[in-house]
Amino acid sequence: MPSCMKYFSPLSFLGLRFFWNSFNLLTAIMSATPYLSDFFEFLRFPSISTDPEYAPQVAACAGWLEEKFQRIGLEARVHPTEGHPIVVARSERKPNRRTLLIYGHYDVQPVDPLDQWATPPFEPTLKDGLVFARGATDNKGQILAHILGVEKTLKETGDLPVNVIFLVEGEEESGSESLGRFLDGHREELACDLIAISDTGMVARGVPALTYGLRGILAMEVKLSGAEGDLHSGIYGGVAPNPATLLARLLACLHDDCFRVAVPGFYDAVVEIQDWERAEWARLGLDDAFFQRTIRSRALLGEKGYTPVERAWGRPTAEVNGIGGGYQGAGGKTVIPHEAFAKLTFRLVPNQAPAAIQAAVCDHLKRICPPQVRMEILPGHGGEPFLCDPHSKDALAARRALLRTWGVEPALIREGGSIPILHTLRGTLGAEILLLGLALPDSACHAPNENFPLENLEMGIRLNQVLLEELACAH
Repeated sequence: MPSCMKYFSPLSFLGLRFFWNSFNLLTAIMSATPYLSDFFEFLRFPSISTDPEYAPQVAACAGWLEEKFQRIGLEARVHPTEGHPIVVARSERKPNRRTLLIYGHYDVQPVDPLDQWATPPFEPTLKDGLVFARGATDNKGQILAHILGVEKTLKETGDLPVNVIFLVEGEEESGSESLGRFLDGHREELACDLIAISDTGMVARGVPALTYGLRGILAMEVKLSGAEGDLHSGIYGGVAPNPATLLARLLACLHDDCFRVAVPGFYDAVVEIQDWERAEWARLGLDDAFFQRTIRSRALLGEKGYTPVERAWGRPTAEVNGIGGGYQGAGGKTVIPHEAFAKLTFRLVPNQAPAAIQAAVCDHLKRICPPQVRMEILPGHGGEPFLCDPHSKDALAARRALLRTWGVEPALIREGGSIPILHTLRGTLGAEILLLGLALPDSACHAPNENFPLENLEMGIRLNQVLLEELACAH
């Protein structure tokens, strides 16, 4: 690798925070001020796709996007689906130009637990250069930066270096079910040479990254049932099977003592982390202390034999996302619950297939389920893992754009999260995907007090502009 493409030392990477001082923060706030009105309007829509009660607000948010696209001079249309609407916008298609499709989503996660928010989740608040609101980073701030970048270029030059299509959906947080069908029916309309997505992260403040891999996902719910109804724990304790107790025992069998997933066959197709990846990731200095500070935890826990960053980016996992059953109110209630449930997700790495892992997990759970209870497994959404070549011609163009934007060589990383639609996007449209994230590690995505730095909104606008330029010259 040429010396100009090598990274800074680990201390230099995290030390770059020094350069984002109060002067830069003030500059970013002043630069982004003209866009705050749009950003705040966008964030005020409670566009929670997983809860049917919010369907009208999700649709209203799609309508706002359509109007925004039209105001900046793009042709735009809201496409109804069986689920939530999809918004497509495009610049004038000019011959002999490459076409870039920019994908994003306008739906957001639920806000629970509400009592842990310092400010109302759908009333955006600016504090210390950060905008706090649900969806601020995931994904409204990131996709809006691209929209504003196109708007700024059109205002400055009246033209774009490449043809641009925006594809913004409303179901990413709930599995993107409608988008898969939509892509099949709109292949020609969405035909493109390349896809750019900003729904991933940066290594640290001021340290950009090209993400070349994401874990896949498999979700499911497991429910155990015992008696027909709740029972008195004194009268029937020691006689009746307790689904909550048995569920806890069952969940404990998902991992061995080294915190490897204990499902037979789970690791059969796993592609091991390559030596060059280990070296690049180690260079970033994301050690135990970094992760402890980021997640604010007393200690870390995970599969033995791997560093924290290797576990987070390159190893598969099994997680309990929620567990319930029995009395949940104040005080005590002496019952044996008649049922208990757990919500599970499995993060997958290349070449793990969600269908194969689902079959293996179901077989494992059925085999170890105590016979005294009935088990029901409810399948959830799934998504393939993603991996691309960070050294391709277009990836190098994206890396130049990141360098021009931040003045720092971008890190080459994988991430632990999932964008389930990537596999379908690439397969249906036949285009390479570039992941250029603007999220910070402490942005609290999917958690209370989610936030997005105004400086990243401004830098994202700049990134969009130089990315279009670099991609126009890449071929």
